[in-house]
Amino acid sequence: MTVSVRPTDTPPPCRSMGSQCQSLRVILRVATLDAGPKSGDHEATWLMGHTGRVTFLSDLWEDDEDLYVSAELHIPCRFLSQENGSQGCRAFGYTRKASDSAPHVPAPRRLGGDRFRIVERGRLASRVLRAPPPPPRSLPVRMEPNPCAGAPCRTADNQRGAACCRDLQVEIMCTTRERRLEALIRARKRPYLCKVEREGKYSLNAEMISACGFLEGDGVSCALHGRSRADGRPAKPELCSDWPEGGETLHPGCVFGPASGQ
Repeated sequence: MTVSVRPTDTPPPCRSMGSQCQSLRVILRVATLDAGPKSGDHEATWLMGHTGRVTFLSDLWEDDEDLYVSAELHIPCRFLSQENGSQGCRAFGYTRKASDSAPHVPAPRRLGGDRFRIVERGRLASRVLRAPPPPPRSLPVRMEPNPCAGAPCRTADNQRGAACCRDLQVEIMCTTRERRLEALIRARKRPYLCKVEREGKYSLNAEMISACGFLEGDGVSCALHGRSRADGRPAKPELCSDWPEGGETLHPGCVFGPASGQ
């Protein structure tokens, strides 16, 4: 295989090909519990809903009022090449037979009917979340349309529809001393993991493309919309119910963006 590396790319210090070529195991900071054991439920449900390219490997655990989880990011290294049943490293010239590992299958968050997998009191759990019945003697009314239905928004890989439900911001625990881990994170294939920035001494922020498992079959509607938890709180994460303000948008074609940007 031809070895070609752009001058702007810095490969991680790998001595051979391994599992890091196709995916990467990390620890994610999920949420903060500064307002009690339930205060991280919405943010954790949101993050752990994005199973499109993430496998969550452990139960959530708490440390110093923060929730963490071990996860595998199914995003290959950008130096990985595949050709005629072989894999190669374009940075160092390593080669091997193509891996026989099974492709990533997103873990379900919609379990059928009114059952869903959400985070409750810091634990991922199966719960029945029923939609509210219509009030008695009410006149039929037209349902409020989903403003995102048919929107031309798209993620950075040019997949159209519900762009804000297909990407997410993650905080990856990685200290300044973990130089190899940081190099492996920064070497993931773009745009599926990109915009890596150091948050501080202990972690990196990054943007990922990984679709939410609560999306309905039409790829736009949210299965949690209008449903409630047993204690009356909305089942849908709070941050998913806040429309962008003032033309703020992260995606081309967003219906909430300025008209000139459509």
